[in-house]
Amino acid sequence: MADWTTDEMPRLDEKTVVVTGANSGLGFEGTRAFAARGATVVMACRSVDRGEEAAREIRADAGGEVDGELDVRECDLASLDSVESFAEDLGADYDAVDVLCNNAGVMAIPRSETADGFETQFGVNHLGHFALTGRLFDLLDAAEGIDGDARVVTQSSGAHEQGEMDFADLNWEESYGKWKAYGRSKLANLLFAYELQRRLDATNGDSDETDEPDEPGIRSVACHPGYTDTNLQMRTAAESGNPLMKVGMKAANAVLGQDPEIGVEPMLYAATTDVDGGAYVEPGGLMNMRGHPTVGRSNDASYDRADARKLWEYSTEATGVEYPL
Repeated sequence: MADWTTDEMPRLDEKTVVVTGANSGLGFEGTRAFAARGATVVMACRSVDRGEEAAREIRADAGGEVDGELDVRECDLASLDSVESFAEDLGADYDAVDVLCNNAGVMAIPRSETADGFETQFGVNHLGHFALTGRLFDLLDAAEGIDGDARVVTQSSGAHEQGEMDFADLNWEESYGKWKAYGRSKLANLLFAYELQRRLDATNGDSDETDEPDEPGIRSVACHPGYTDTNLQMRTAAESGNPLMKVGMKAANAVLGQDPEIGVEPMLYAATTDVDGGAYVEPGGLMNMRGHPTVGRSNDASYDRADARKLWEYSTEATGVEYPL
């Protein structure tokens, strides 16, 4: 995979790809790349207006029309009702989903709560995507997918290394640190991605070889973009209310940040190449923060099976979403 780029992506005609947070940053660049290869991209956005504006920009940059289709739909990951409505409407209009990119997220914001009472970073970054994946499971299972499997690609961050799971206070009601909360939400993304693959593997292993197999053709892969210059950092600075943080973030992005067209490559690689389920795709350059994608390894805490099971059980109860696994 040395120096893999989006030029090596296969054609995706007749494939359906769902991208959360598709109107900006990595989601925008991912949407552009998928559509350029002929996919129908469902742009799952909190704001339909911003989603439509992003779709117009993608079409204009492509000379007026893209090879695939762009379908903008409302999906607010801070509301379980919105996630359910999105999934129900999608199921009414589509027979299958070949790729789900759990990409959207918020980073290091002051403490707030989702519509359902969860701390926002944990609620949006993890619980919203846990619920969405579960709600779309049947559509994923029905897909031909990529190389025979539908893909669930969950976007994490190098910040997962600073995350710690505290099951006595997952929603930070006792104390709150915005960066610690972000790290926990990104660690939760990995615990979920790996546990999903383990459960898929267990289900597949239980099939009766004498009968026609009825096993989910789904592959769960995690990724992170490295340090990428997107509006996520500037939104974090704006939320802080500290003008010096805005200056610092802008300077850091200019000096350290790579272009979103490069930062999105791990997500695209995870979605479209024959990567193993349970893999962790990250930049292969300096400190795994820059460069083209490679398959690496996240920190030891992200592979903690006991924590992964606890998180899965909590997430199931908190969201009311059951997986057939």
